[in-house]
Amino acid sequence: MANQNPFADLFKNFSEFKAPSMPTLDMTQLLNAGRKNAEAVTAAGQTLADSAQTITRRQAELARTQVEKVLKTTKEMLVNGSPEINTTKQVEFAKTLFETSLNNIREVSELVTKSGFEAFDVLNRRASQTIEEFSNVKTAGNSNTASKKKAA
Repeated sequence: MANQNPFADLFKNFSEFKAPSMPTLDMTQLLNAGRKNAEAVTAAGQTLADSAQTITRRQAELARTQVEKVLKTTKEMLVNGSPEINTTKQVEFAKTLFETSLNNIREVSELVTKSGFEAFDVLNRRASQTIEEFSNVKTAGNSNTASKKKAA
């Protein structure tokens, strides 16, 4: 009895296998997608840079306002009133200063959050467009395959 290779039939069938037709890769569309992606990243970066400037300006305004309040209150306490009255004013001022600082921190953190969402929206929109563009390529490739089958 001769030794037969059990894989011989497998390879014979494999050589007759034909891969389904794949859509062709359109380099122009691929380059356009890359260009649009780079534009989206640039736009998101610009949004973040603009927001950083706005946030920095706002922080400077808030800090200037706080320093002016501290200087004004300190001057008033040094010029007017007894130590007992000044102690009461200091407590009230410390409470007001603390509350104002918390509100300022909240405002700045909201600006930072808004900035992040704006940049994310730019990138998210582009990602959705990219998926849509390439799903249309796949659909177009499938319709080309279907039209070739009908012609045959």
